[in-house]
Amino acid sequence: MDIPTDEATRVESLLDAQANAAALFAAVEQRGIVAPGISERAASDAIRDLANEMFGKTRHWHKRVVRAGSNTLQPYAKNPPDRVIDADDIVFCDFGPIFDGWEADFGRTFVIGDDPVKHRLCADLALLFDAGQAHFESSPDITGEQLFDYLVTQAEDHGWTWGGTIAGHVVGEFPHDDIDGDHMFSCVMPGNDRPMRTVDSSGATCHWIQEIHIVDRERGFGGFYEQLLDVGR
Repeated sequence: MDIPTDEATRVESLLDAQANAAALFAAVEQRGIVAPGISERAASDAIRDLANEMFGKTRHWHKRVVRAGSNTLQPYAKNPPDRVIDADDIVFCDFGPIFDGWEADFGRTFVIGDDPVKHRLCADLALLFDAGQAHFESSPDITGEQLFDYLVTQAEDHGWTWGGTIAGHVVGEFPHDDIDGDHMFSCVMPGNDRPMRTVDSSGATCHWIQEIHIVDRERGFGGFYEQLLDVGR
């Protein structure tokens, strides 16, 4: 079946926004912004300034998150004290820039040093994302709760603990509407028994972000990975 022209444009806009976010994160790595001796807040501000340099004045639709070391154990809703990045640290960034009125939501993890467990966790983030995406694609009627449960089980099978309260959410043109005005139905989380393949209040297809937050509580660190779930594979 052909995709309606307006829907194809919406998908292209989301993918363009994500491509800009990916370019921003690549520049963050190239410029060494996430480095020992820099505080989380200073790194966040530097990434904000870099986004403005690369794309013009850039708004963000949710709070900017940079977390290092033990702070990577904390879910999005928490606001742990600012921490300085150490020489053998793990750091994740979660930014939601708006490009041409469309929301991006992009998260990546950086490992500083040679700790093999941290590097394994970082590598597993992308593997778990791909597993969740493949499961979503093969399950036409999957609900938000079912995808959440699947990802938690996959994380545990890889030796990690799930670190967040959700595993994704709706994304779209800023500001996107919650499904039926209910935040839970717009998230990949326990209690969301609605099929994820649905439409918003205007009748447009809902598009989803998937986010992976896994932790090693015994060693005191975690990692994060986030991008579009249902388009762009």
